[in-house]
Amino acid sequence: MLLTCPTAIWRAIWLTIWWLGLIQGIKAALHCNTTENYLVKVDFNSEIVDNEYIVQFDGYYSNHKRYSVINNALKNGGSTYWKKIPRLNPKSDLLSDFDVIQLTKNKDKGILALEKHHRIKRVTHHKKITRSLKYVKVDSNEDSKRKKADNPCIGQRTDTRKNPRTFQKSRKISNTKEAESLGKDFWLSSYSHKTRKLLRSIPRQITSALQAHTLWNLGYSGFGIKVAIFDTGLSQTHSHFKKGRIKDRTNWTNEKNLDDDLGHGTFVAGVIASNKDCLGFAPDADLYIFRVFTKNQVSYTSWFLDAFNYAIQKKVNILNLSIGGPDFMDRPFVDKVWELTANKVILISAIGNDGPLYGTLNNPADQMDVIGVGGINFDSQIARFSSRGMTTWELPGGYGRVKPDIVTYGSGVRGSALRGGCRSLSGTSVASPVVAGAVTLLTSAVISKLDIINPASVKQALMASAQRVPSANVFEQGHGKLDLVRAYQILRSYKPQASLSPSYVDFTECPYFWPYCTQPLYFGAMPIIVNVTILNGMGVSGKIVGKPEWNPYTPQYGNYVEVSFSYSPILWPWSGYLAVSLTVSKSAANWEGLAQGQVTLTIQSPPEGDELEPRQSVVNFPIKVKIIPTPPKNKRILWDQFHNLRYPPGYFPRDNLRMKNDPLDWNGDHIHTNFKDMYQHLKTNGYFVEVLGSPFTCFDASQYGTLLLVDPEEEYFPEEITKLKRDIDSGLSLIIFADWYNTTVMKKVKFYDENTR
Repeated sequence: MLLTCPTAIWRAIWLTIWWLGLIQGIKAALHCNTTENYLVKVDFNSEIVDNEYIVQFDGYYSNHKRYSVINNALKNGGSTYWKKIPRLNPKSDLLSDFDVIQLTKNKDKGILALEKHHRIKRVTHHKKITRSLKYVKVDSNEDSKRKKADNPCIGQRTDTRKNPRTFQKSRKISNTKEAESLGKDFWLSSYSHKTRKLLRSIPRQITSALQAHTLWNLGYSGFGIKVAIFDTGLSQTHSHFKKGRIKDRTNWTNEKNLDDDLGHGTFVAGVIASNKDCLGFAPDADLYIFRVFTKNQVSYTSWFLDAFNYAIQKKVNILNLSIGGPDFMDRPFVDKVWELTANKVILISAIGNDGPLYGTLNNPADQMDVIGVGGINFDSQIARFSSRGMTTWELPGGYGRVKPDIVTYGSGVRGSALRGGCRSLSGTSVASPVVAGAVTLLTSAVISKLDIINPASVKQALMASAQRVPSANVFEQGHGKLDLVRAYQILRSYKPQASLSPSYVDFTECPYFWPYCTQPLYFGAMPIIVNVTILNGMGVSGKIVGKPEWNPYTPQYGNYVEVSFSYSPILWPWSGYLAVSLTVSKSAANWEGLAQGQVTLTIQSPPEGDELEPRQSVVNFPIKVKIIPTPPKNKRILWDQFHNLRYPPGYFPRDNLRMKNDPLDWNGDHIHTNFKDMYQHLKTNGYFVEVLGSPFTCFDASQYGTLLLVDPEEEYFPEEITKLKRDIDSGLSLIIFADWYNTTVMKKVKFYDENTR
């Protein structure tokens, strides 16, 4: 039967987007102490450079060798109209694994000839990246005012207990000077007083908010750790940095300038390593400054690739990237990030400032091998601007991973201003260097164990020590807020092992496990997928031995849950995925109760050093679900995910064409992301919503009352249309929400972008 309130459903799909304008007069704030707080609003855009291509090789070769390979490939393919684009940067004369070329004639023929050459791995368009930084004055009470409205689970039970851990515990603190230093701040910290509501007090130093002095008092301050900062540059003579700590400054742009013209790079470097006024976490760290944006905030993919190669060559330990964009299909960039982390570079990146919308994560922060950082305010509430998960790489067939990994203070943080003094900024581009500075300090405190410090082990320590943010779900906070002292405890006694993120799933624990906790399982429903990230601290590569096993808890009715898996054949670099698909057995079609069990898997990595046997780690993934009798079909709604927009097979104009400042729709559609409000409305009114990630030919329409099509973008197969008509004739209701799809008009619109040019 038809749903009874389509008008109410229509109202539920409207999402409010808050856009802030550029505040005039911000330049003064770049140069002086200020108590005003500005949100760093980042507008990101990328476009293809006409006729230019990145040619990726299967290894590192000299200029002469790369030229010879390209020339021979094109000559044999009958395309001779090409030239090599010069790269005027510190890597231009060194070995490289790519070149940028210009093809002016017979482009398709030339690309095909290049791709056939055994030394060439891939040929992709060269992209120009434009990032617009806008400093928008913020109301300091804005997050508090909107907290209740943003929380989808207000009024439900909130579990604020400490995270259940499957991670190895750190040893007890001994009765030493170290124990006294740790104990005073750890055991008497604010975490011991959770029942008392304190008035917000914004700390003058971000370092004091995270108790960095605890490690300073033990003699650690970042010494011996190399930190790369990819941003807008930094002055060699800035007064906030210790003499000799700025080890290297390189310019990767087409401008002859190493200094910072915008102030963002200076602020980021200050949060990490300032020694004066507004203190950074690691003032004795070695700073490697990479200027990758021009004063007009323009960059190119090739600039980043060269700069990343240089960072690998310099053997940097930590890299902060406070920038990002939605294009997780920029393969040369993604490949190079993988190569970076494979070389033990701990990459920390901002998750994005597109909150409170869900599914708006930026790349590379959304990658498994990268530490993706979200933002909170000093009341430990998720900042309104912080992007929310899930990842959208896996749509439409799968389900997104948990991101961000952790959150930390990113609202009203004080850092170095362009010409001395301090300023306050907000944004995840601020939270990212807070984590980068903290990680730099942490690694300097365990520098004797640097051989086991890697992107996975550091992320494991940060996750295992993080503190839950009450009333926030897993796609808002990840594992919780950064706890520097607890992370140090874990990291100093760390032993190489594998772990999972999340470490368990509980369908009864709200709001943390939203949306899993909002709908029970029942027989006949579409599979519920939990996408788990495997972190492998034992080695850069690894594998799952045998197959994952489902071990039902017999007294807890685990046999009522049917579990299947898909997973990474190879874990590289440092990570992989485990997709756990959950359904209910037919024997529980009329049963109600809780069912529990655990998935067990063994991770193996090659031996290292003097070891003779492969490294192994057994990890468990506890699962707890609520099962109910199968609801009547008139209460079951099937959401068509298969025909929704999945970024980025192509950019589509937004349905609201008046949004001229951001006209393209890059958010992947899903009932749990940009249509979350609709999902909440349907659940509130007693409906059960399932997600179809396959064509219409793959579901049994007799089980459902309604098929819901919301803003479909993909074409329908003829077989799907035939089946849908047959299903409707047999009683299936169909509700469609769509704005415009006029093919006549679309053919007349000449719309060009990086996917259609």
